[in-house]
Amino acid sequence: MRTLPEIFKSDRPVVSIEIFPPKTEKGDLSLFKMLDCLSQYKPQFISCTYGAGGSVRTRTVDLCQQIQQRYEIPTTAHLTCVGSTRDEIVEILNSAVAAGVINIMALRGDAPEGVDIFEATEGGFGYANELVQLINERYPKMGIGVAAYPEKHAEAPDLPTDLNNLKRKIDAGADVAFTQLFFDNDNFYRFREMYEQAGCNIPLVPGIMPITEFARIKRITAMCGAIFPKELASKLEAVQDDKQAQMEIGVNHAISQCQDLLKQGAPGIHFYALNRSQACQQILEALDL
Repeated sequence: MRTLPEIFKSDRPVVSIEIFPPKTEKGDLSLFKMLDCLSQYKPQFISCTYGAGGSVRTRTVDLCQQIQQRYEIPTTAHLTCVGSTRDEIVEILNSAVAAGVINIMALRGDAPEGVDIFEATEGGFGYANELVQLINERYPKMGIGVAAYPEKHAEAPDLPTDLNNLKRKIDAGADVAFTQLFFDNDNFYRFREMYEQAGCNIPLVPGIMPITEFARIKRITAMCGAIFPKELASKLEAVQDDKQAQMEIGVNHAISQCQDLLKQGAPGIHFYALNRSQACQQILEALDL
């Protein structure tokens, strides 16, 4: 399996798909049915999100191992600082290496539900750059991805401060930066210019979430702070009783976004698929990569 730096040496745009671990057997069956479909488009890797605490967090590595064995596609396992000591994080990383998972998405993670402010676990890490540094020092052959926020992280006072935080992760040894979802490419381009001026020299990959339901995307953007264009919101509000029409508008918007991003030199597209294949399939068909 290839590491992230090797993957991004590709001479064509890198397509990646992000999934999350289902909580039921039915969810697992649905996920693999989705991956059966999307794997035909030959994504260069699949990433799997992470749940803190208990057996949930082991699911990420287990799923990544299953995906690699089933589809022979590299995976990237998400790992956060939430609820884990340094030693526990090392155990998870060791289990990833043993499972043949050689790429990690290193994240601070959000505060647990019901807690307003993130606090580091005693004996753990408070910032993603500390996690990146640990991985880089102990597992130098691993590929490391990190998060970037073109419209700033919700907790950051301003974009320059947030960009400085990203630069710390890059300086600690990150290989690729993946952005949070956004719907206005101009915001990405402004951020990319600042990113390059700050001396950030690793690939910056735009993250795209196809809109399939207006109500759902409103909840997601409210949580993460992504800016939702008024014109796009108006189009969706006009068909809020027609889910098929909402999906068509969302997919067409994502296709236009992706076409423009690739034309403007984006190294690839990272799709937040929400464990559904139909929207991504339509977009990938249109992009014809």
